[in-house]
Amino acid sequence: MKALRRFTVRAHLPDRMAALERLSINLRWSWHKPTQDLFEAVDPALWERVGCDPVALLGQVNPKRLDDLAADASFVRRLDELAADLDDYLARPLWYQQQIDSGAQLPNGIAYFSMEFGVAEVLPNYSGGLGILAGDHLKSASDLGLPLIAVGLYYRSGYFRQSLTADGWQHENYPSLDPQGLPLRLLTDASNNPVLVELEMPDANQLRARVWIAQVGRIPLLLLDSDIPENDHDLRGVTDRLYGGDQEHRIKQEILAGIGGVRAIRAFTDVEGLPSPEVFHMNEGHAGFLGVERIRELIDAGLDFDTALTVVRSSTVFTTHTPVPAGIDRFPVEMVKRYFGSPADERSREEHAAGSPSGASSRLLPGVPIDRIIAFGEEDDPSKFNMAHMGLRLAQRANGVSLLHGRVSRGMFNELWPGFDTGEVPIGSITNGVHAPSWAAPQWMELGRELLGDADLDLLREPAVWGRLNEVDPGHIWWIRSQLRKQLVDDVRARLRRSCLQRGASDAELGWIATAFDPDVLTIGFARRVPTYKRLTLMLRDPDRLEHILLNDERPVQLIVAGKSHPADDGGKALIQQIVKFADRPEVRHRIAFLPDYDMSMARQLYWGCDVWLNNPLRPLEACGTSGMKSALNGGLNLSIRDGWWDEWFDGENGWEIPTADGLADETRRDDLEAAALYDLLEKSVAPRFYDRDEHGLPTRWVEMVRHTLIALGPKVLASRMVRDYTEKYYAPAAASLRRTVEPGADGQPFGAARDLAAYRLRVADSWPKVQITDVDSYGLPDTPLLGSELTLTATVQLADLRPDEVVVQAVLGRVDAGDALVDPITVPMQHAGTADGANEIFSTTTPLPVAGPVGYTVRVLPHHPLLAGDNELGLVALA
Repeated sequence: MKALRRFTVRAHLPDRMAALERLSINLRWSWHKPTQDLFEAVDPALWERVGCDPVALLGQVNPKRLDDLAADASFVRRLDELAADLDDYLARPLWYQQQIDSGAQLPNGIAYFSMEFGVAEVLPNYSGGLGILAGDHLKSASDLGLPLIAVGLYYRSGYFRQSLTADGWQHENYPSLDPQGLPLRLLTDASNNPVLVELEMPDANQLRARVWIAQVGRIPLLLLDSDIPENDHDLRGVTDRLYGGDQEHRIKQEILAGIGGVRAIRAFTDVEGLPSPEVFHMNEGHAGFLGVERIRELIDAGLDFDTALTVVRSSTVFTTHTPVPAGIDRFPVEMVKRYFGSPADERSREEHAAGSPSGASSRLLPGVPIDRIIAFGEEDDPSKFNMAHMGLRLAQRANGVSLLHGRVSRGMFNELWPGFDTGEVPIGSITNGVHAPSWAAPQWMELGRELLGDADLDLLREPAVWGRLNEVDPGHIWWIRSQLRKQLVDDVRARLRRSCLQRGASDAELGWIATAFDPDVLTIGFARRVPTYKRLTLMLRDPDRLEHILLNDERPVQLIVAGKSHPADDGGKALIQQIVKFADRPEVRHRIAFLPDYDMSMARQLYWGCDVWLNNPLRPLEACGTSGMKSALNGGLNLSIRDGWWDEWFDGENGWEIPTADGLADETRRDDLEAAALYDLLEKSVAPRFYDRDEHGLPTRWVEMVRHTLIALGPKVLASRMVRDYTEKYYAPAAASLRRTVEPGADGQPFGAARDLAAYRLRVADSWPKVQITDVDSYGLPDTPLLGSELTLTATVQLADLRPDEVVVQAVLGRVDAGDALVDPITVPMQHAGTADGANEIFSTTTPLPVAGPVGYTVRVLPHHPLLAGDNELGLVALA
């Protein structure tokens, strides 16, 4: 018989063991090995069986075993020490508090929104890199002491579990997750009743969600759950699956994440007695509706829309992870109008589809004009609402996730700043990082402690500390790498056996797996999501050549492949099937395998054990690609297209660059060329370096590359570096901007500065079409100008209703191409020199010529206000 309902009952712990509950419910255990070791000691076999999950362990352990442990003085002492260590970790001043003590002006709270979070495999709320990055952000924020609150959705089925059919086709399974069996607690009010977040949906339906809290060290992660009896049946399924369903389902999820997420934060801070966050960070555009909810709050408090927008923008950060327009969520405008429609609008569906009257208030967000909401998502296609555009319009600060991705993003969103060169688009970059305690193998962590002479790994943030690896004997480095490779081979054999059995094989057919893969053979890993641009099957471009590389008698190679395709992406599933069919061949199956159900636990083994991490995306479509960082953190060498972070930090000695043909229009030809380059590198550089041994069997040149990789990349790839960068370059400036914006005005009323800036923006928008540069004169150059010769420029500017101090006038000069376009120009400020004819303003500057060759110049005007993040923020420019 099958159970009607499944739920989890937790064991009653003896009083002396009560601290186990506290240790199990705080996800710090997921990156704290001493705590993991303690839970393993409770019942090693059960620990392995439940997938190293403390909550599941405590739910299934024999009560007599707990009683026995309560009488074990050694175990109880360890438990008390670890409980005290957790208390100390949660309370002591960390980097953030030290910065404040030294006088840094930092926000009193940060809200971080993401649609997925990969904190630990026991909480499968992630699908790939975006979620793992978000999880690492939280863990490093905790280690640094940031006052951050994270917000997402609780997916009852998480992301799917992947298996393979007999013919290699991906099959998805969605297990139901019981939140009571996970390291979660319910947000309740003072009367211990669950707090419910409520949103008005079309047709007067109410979408309600309760809030689960995952405690990630110091960081509370709020997860909204719609599967509750208070909802109608169809609304209970809003949070059923991550990235599942159609656009109707998706917009409900994103409305709940953004608007419901803000309301969850308000409820949480009220219950916990915490200050409201000053800075709101959108990790991608999925939760972009949080900005309009915050505008509604401020309108309720008495502000007009534009002043509220000014306050919201000043304190919002937007991070884009998308290198292609196709990767952006875009909804039909009519769908957005339907969800945000006016409560007084009871016209027929046909009339409603024609659009609400300008200025009509939203049903979901009373007081917020619908046309202003729609304007946030405007793009070239008037029928589409662009979530990334909304994120950028609601945030004063924005960034990509690597230097190259920052450049790509500035080009992709250049349309929002017309008249500006791509390089001037106000989108910066902070290169992603990875959380070392989560991803570095225990052997490397132990070596780090030995080099530091201290169990506290905070010093790993300092590059000089990594230099101590120069003191480590190369034989010890190779021993660690060999030990991890052997551990990986054991894991691969076990996973390969399980996969073959799932696909219908019998034990009698699987004897070959016992000797499949070899702990002494060069091992390459390729594991990631399977969209087309990541080119899972580039390695199969020439199957015969790949087979020759794998089976080389003197320098064999073994290849481990893993990854999930989106359930709706049959093209991606077909790529997986191609790899599986090649790997199924008896000739090569001991050297190449596709492992199904790629998750954090598998990824960890791959990062630890692979000698080389392969990445061959279509450049520049990999925004960052943090999997290669995790491999590098374990001494793995990257073999990659120069994309994402690798474009930034490849130095010729920490791996290999696969030459690209990304300018080639013929995609087939490009793939052929890049595959051939990959094969050449494997045969002529990578394998020879690995198998080149000294008289003691040590690959000395390989080990030196491993050592150099750890020293050069170790401090760079850390998520602690990334979070510090966000704090110093984005969070602190956003908090400072907010505090200036909400200052009282000359009349003593709050938000005076915001009102002034909002009024300025409106005046600029009204006046800008009339701003003109009517005349530009130059003089002072000799007949034959030389580099450094001084050029004097004067410009006559008609400013309409703006004052000279409300604009900046700049001379822009530099080398010109054949079409007279300025190439990498410099800008020189021009000073106000007086008024002509009582109407036009004169601006002037004198500057040396900066370059030789064909040189040109122009003059431009930009709006200027001290509360803008930059003079390019409003996207307005007048050119001569």
